[in-house]
Amino acid sequence: MKTPVAPDSGDEEHAVIAHLRLTGDGFGDADQRELVYEAARAMATAAEKAGVGEVDGNEFGGGEAVVYAYGPDADALFEVLEPTLRGLPLRPAHVTLRRGDTESRVDL
Repeated sequence: MKTPVAPDSGDEEHAVIAHLRLTGDGFGDADQRELVYEAARAMATAAEKAGVGEVDGNEFGGGEAVVYAYGPDADALFEVLEPTLRGLPLRPAHVTLRRGDTESRVDL
């Protein structure tokens, strides 16, 4: 029996990927990592409350922290996450907004 496949409805998942600079070339210091963890928790709560998507984790290394968030509309998701991201002191920083096959960059 074949599994039915839904027609392409354009409902592709979008992403908001934040890149935050850390001290040095490694994983940053403990205070920086804690800032990122706290921000990710706050953003996860805000995204869930607004119903725009989810924060799906983070990575540390190479002198940066990367926070990943996904939802059906990258712009709506970024609008909810932006205040928290702009409030972080980790600079330089930028966000990649991925909308299906297209991407754009927003400097924080």
